[in-house]
Parts: sequence; structure tokens; C-alpha cells
Amino acid sequence: MTGTHLSHANTRAAVLKALEYARRHGLRTALDIDYRPVLWGLTSLGDGETRFIESGPVTSQLQEVLHLFDLVVGTEEEFHIAGGSTDTLTALKNVRNATKATLVCKRGPMGCVVLEGDIPDSWDQVPLQQGVRVEVLNVLGAGDAFMSGLLRGWLNDEGWEQACRYANACGALVVSRHGCAPAMPTKVELDDYLQRAESVPRPDVDERLNHLHRVTSRRQQWPELCIFAFDHRKQLADLARETGRDEACIPQLKLLLLAAAEAAAQEAGLDQRSGILADGTYGQRALNAITGKGWWIGRPIELPSSRPLRLEHGNIGSQLIDWPLEHVVKCLVFYHPDDPAALRAEQDALLLEVWQACNKSGHELLLEVILPENGPDKDERHYHTMLEHFYQLGIKPDWWKLPPLSSASWQQITALIEREDPWSRGILILGLDAPSDKLRAGFAEAAAHPMIKGFAVGRTIFGQPSRRWMQGELSDEALIEEVKRNYLTLIGYWREARR
Repeated sequence: MTGTHLSHANTRAAVLKALEYARRHGLRTALDIDYRPVLWGLTSLGDGETRFIESGPVTSQLQEVLHLFDLVVGTEEEFHIAGGSTDTLTALKNVRNATKATLVCKRGPMGCVVLEGDIPDSWDQVPLQQGVRVEVLNVLGAGDAFMSGLLRGWLNDEGWEQACRYANACGALVVSRHGCAPAMPTKVELDDYLQRAESVPRPDVDERLNHLHRVTSRRQQWPELCIFAFDHRKQLADLARETGRDEACIPQLKLLLLAAAEAAAQEAGLDQRSGILADGTYGQRALNAITGKGWWIGRPIELPSSRPLRLEHGNIGSQLIDWPLEHVVKCLVFYHPDDPAALRAEQDALLLEVWQACNKSGHELLLEVILPENGPDKDERHYHTMLEHFYQLGIKPDWWKLPPLSSASWQQITALIEREDPWSRGILILGLDAPSDKLRAGFAEAAAHPMIKGFAVGRTIFGQPSRRWMQGELSDEALIEEVKRNYLTLIGYWREARR
């Protein structure tokens, strides 16, 4: 419970009812005093900055309920209001007279103290649970973070020393970042930090911590995906010209492709395994229609066919400002390890920029890597070399999108990913307009490797039906039916391989 919810009659009644049930059933109860004078009506509504004002009525209302708690937590100022004195030890003694609860007093950068019995007359008699030193960038959320760490240790019966280690570290991580709720550490991140806290004065710039924060706070899990990719732009513009159609027909085509995707997903029972790749150039209406429905959604940023890599709409940071967080950034790069050094350096620099922008914005990144048509050769062993190179640059995309490879190559690549980034979402197999039977064979080679989560295929599904639709040979309904059937065929091939 928080003291804030004791400040109004309705919320106070709800808190007391919850406490009644908790005590009746033997549950442990905790109070974060969380004193905010503005919410007790002691300041004007706009004065949220004032952290302490003495108030006899507030002290009385708090002391009326202190006996209902097993744990009471607050800053020195918060114990001042709960104890009715601006002398902290005196306030703590007054609180002790009202409750037998364990008291945890936060003492800022020094750390905190735990008081389980009588309150001593001097701080020298109270063991200090020391905090960790960080550069403070923002104090919002520090108390909530502290409480989360403390509760982890308390509820797991790990002892007060360990609980306070968690609490102090959680608070330190949050104040070292620009954020409140988004800055809260995860369990994995916290444990990593505690192993090396003394050597991390600036958690906000520590690459390992930032990566752990990013990958362990993901909201949606995708153990398997069957993605219909229709983010194609150049290919469809070329097709429109070939068939004598205006490019203005492409957005309508993409809505029909989405309708086929939804129909196939429902028929196949994909549930949380369905996804699309669609672009904002021609597919914005499709993106608008599917966003918020629980699908995996990816969007391309590369200028089609560009080599060296170019971004279609300029600066990546400016683009991502308007993207929903559920949209995954997909970046296709045509790369060869034997490319000229200048070309590799140019592409590497832009890929790093994209990666860093995704880290800042919170969007996931799918990196699609394809050997170029005009490259020195197409030895599939190069894919391991290229992924290793990107990891050495510090790029750790959430997803990889790669062409069908042999099982031996998949074995090497998945081992590389597991070593360099155990938190990777995994690999999706691309299609390159291959016949469906060739993809079936590719799925069979890949299916034994758990790191490969599914496929993201496009033209194999929509290529011929779209041509016939543009030529006027297929109605909208017939297009949807044919595309749906092609998509269902690939879903069936993937499931067959994974059995």
C-alpha cells in the first residue's frame, strides 16, 4: 500500500478493506509512506515539487493504520510526517509506538537502515546498509524502484541485508537514467549490475546493462512466427508499370493482401504466431488497420535495392518518433565480406546509426542480410562471417532475417548467436521469390534449430496473384482467396518441418 491512497476518503476505504482481507488471511502487508503534500490538500494543485509540510491531521491519519502493516518504508521526511517530528530518530520512536512493523528508513545516497525492535538514541547504533554511488540524472521513480528491490528480498526471505542490496541498487539504476517507469531494472539486469556495481558509475552509458534492460523488458514473446511479407515497393511499382497500371493501385492491393493474411491466420489458428512486413510508402493503410491487434509487425527503412545502404525517408531517429513501439524496424543490407573496405565502412556506419537509434527509441530491430547479386560469390558460409562481423561492431539486432541455408550452416550461425547474444529473438527465413517447394526444402533444413523461429516470405505468396490482379484477370475476392491459399501452403510446410 502507499500512503498516498490514504489521503482521500474513498481510496482510504478501499485500502482499509484490502488490509482487512489481507490480515484475515495471514498475508504480509507493507506500507510505502509516499508522502506528497499536494495530494493531502496541503498545497495548491500545481505544487507537486514540495516534498514536506508538517501536518498534525496527516500524522494522525497515518498513525491510525500503522499497526496494520508488517513493513513500513519511507525517507527521513516521510517518517517525519508519520512520526510527527522533524527529528528523525524521535519520529521513528513515535512510529514504533504505533506499530511493531519492521521499519526501513531511506537515507539518500548513504543507503538505508532497517529497524526491527526498539529505536536507539543514536544513528551510530544502527547498522547502515550502504548504497551504491552513481551520477544522479533524475530522481523520479527512485522510491518505487527501491521498494521493488526491497520487496524482492523480503518476499523471498533472503534476509534484510540482501533485500537492502537489491533496494539500493534498484534506486541507483533509476536515478542514473532519464526516465521513471521505463527505467526500472529487471531481475536479470539487477543481478548483473550487483556483480560489478562499483565499476559502473554511469549505468546509463554501460552497454551491457543497457542491452540487458532492452532485451529483458520485452512485453511480447514470439516463440514461433509465420510472417507474410508485403513490404515490397520497387517490385510492385515495376509491376504496375509493366501491366499498365498506376502506382495509386498499390495501397489498395496491400489492403487486399492484409485481408488475405488475416483470413489465412484465422483459418490456420495462428493466434500469437502471425505477422506481416508492410511499408509506410504504399502500405500505411494496411499498417493502420493491423496495429493494435496483437500481430508481429515489421516496417522497412532501407531504400529499395540500395548498395551502399541508404534509408528511404532520411534520418532514422526522425522516422521512429512517429512509429508505434510495436512496429519492428526492418533493415535490409546487401553485404559481402569481400566488399571494398570503403563500401563496408560506409554500410557499417549506417547500420550502427540504425542500431543506436533503435536502442534510444525502444523499437526492436530486424536485420536482413543478403549476399548481393553482383558480389564476388554466393558461398553461404559468408553469412556466419557477416553476422560475426556485425556482432564485433556491437550491433545486436533483436531479429535476423536470412535466406534458406544448409543445416550445417544453420548450426554454425545459431551457435554464434547464442554465444554473442543469448537474448536474441532468433532468425526468420526469407523467400527471395523462391518456388514454394524450394522453400519447403529450406524449412526442412532449418526446422531442427530452435533459434530459427519461422519465416517471413512475400513474393512466393503474392507475386503471381498480384500480377494477375493488376492485369484485370482476378477480382479482389479471387486475389484474396489465391493469396490466402499460398500463405496457408507455406504455413503447412513450416508446421510439417517442425513436427
